[in-house]
Amino acid sequence: MKIEVWSDVMCPFCYIGKRRLEKAIDELKLEDIEIEYKSFLLNAELKTDPNLSAKQELANSKGMSIEEVGQMFSQVTDMAKGEGLNFDFDKSIVANSINAHRILHLAKQEGKQAEVKELLLKAHFEDGKNIDDSPTLQALAEMAGISKDKCQDVLNSEAFSQDVKADIQKARDIGVKGVPFFVLGGKYAISGAQSTEVFKGALEQSLAEGL
Repeated sequence: MKIEVWSDVMCPFCYIGKRRLEKAIDELKLEDIEIEYKSFLLNAELKTDPNLSAKQELANSKGMSIEEVGQMFSQVTDMAKGEGLNFDFDKSIVANSINAHRILHLAKQEGKQAEVKELLLKAHFEDGKNIDDSPTLQALAEMAGISKDKCQDVLNSEAFSQDVKADIQKARDIGVKGVPFFVLGGKYAISGAQSTEVFKGALEQSLAEGL
């Protein structure tokens, strides 16, 4: 069965939802599951700024106080801990994710998309790396077995820009309002970082229908 996942590297719930889906697949001992990650931009106009804290950026963009954002980040960090993830928003670098999405399309072409997706999410949410920085993207791609040269060729061009736009357009066409958004077998949709049990139920139903 194929599962399409619209998500953004900058979305904490996308990382949490990813873990919960993986846990559901593991607990059901499923094989032959293909996961394809689709591009989605929470803020296409976001300016990469290593000098701006993630807390301040969200406060600015949402019209919230620093205290409110801090409480939100604390809740999300606790939620992530429940899935074995160690978020550190104090280290997170504000970065536009378009280039990261283009590298994810390169990774898909190279058969390494799952590995690069995981590395990008960990780099942003746990390691405080700038996922709009070319050397960082090259290093992450190389960790997954993709040559730095191929990565640099993409970053020095507009390669895969149309693929990113096509993913975003398809999301609009099927009514995606936010991410993560999962489509199982081309038929069943799950919106948000639902519980592992919800994912298990949807997977079982999809498989029962031969999707």
